[in-house]
Amino acid sequence: MGASSREPRRLLETEVARLRARHPVRYPHFMAHPARRRATYEDVLRAPEHMVAEVIDGELHLTPRPALPHVEAAGVLFVEIKNRFGRGRGGPGGWVILEEVELHLGREPAILVPDLAGWRRERLPGVPREPYLTLSPDWVCEVVSPATGRLDRIEKLPVYAANEVRHAWLIDPLQRSLEVYRNDGGRWSLLSTHKDQDKVSAEPFEAAELDLGSSWADVQAEPR
Repeated sequence: MGASSREPRRLLETEVARLRARHPVRYPHFMAHPARRRATYEDVLRAPEHMVAEVIDGELHLTPRPALPHVEAAGVLFVEIKNRFGRGRGGPGGWVILEEVELHLGREPAILVPDLAGWRRERLPGVPREPYLTLSPDWVCEVVSPATGRLDRIEKLPVYAANEVRHAWLIDPLQRSLEVYRNDGGRWSLLSTHKDQDKVSAEPFEAAELDLGSSWADVQAEPR
């Protein structure tokens, strides 16, 4: 190729380079976001002592320690059910009833702390020495509050259902109400609702009558 034929090509390449320098092509830049670290039991152990730490689907949930109406309702219900179904005093016994026990459920696992939980003694003959249980309870009770209501209903109930917890109670000391649920194939069915001073014989404790009103007898009513 002669010099005369190379000159136009050289000039073209020079012009192209000049235009690229003035108007660089900008390609979209896709920056990979680092994967969210999934919470583990170590995060629970490091949580502040004044918070309740739970892990659901790899996410750490921290909620304040229960307020006084919550503590009162859970405590009274615990004593009633523990005496009748745990100790067999005024009831049939046959259960292990625990308060604020830590549960590790499922393969990952989910780490939950229900307010109350119960196991039939044929499944859990006694209380083990471990700091938590991996055996799903037969019954759980969550005392809901403005701070925990969404977590209890939206996040925790599906985990209980997926891990074959048979019954769940939701008790609200401010609204003075109790909701009773049964697990039907992984979905919760509302069996009954109770309120105020009702006398309750509800699954799975239908063998003895419970005085619902005693759970909030000392709790100040919400102003109307």
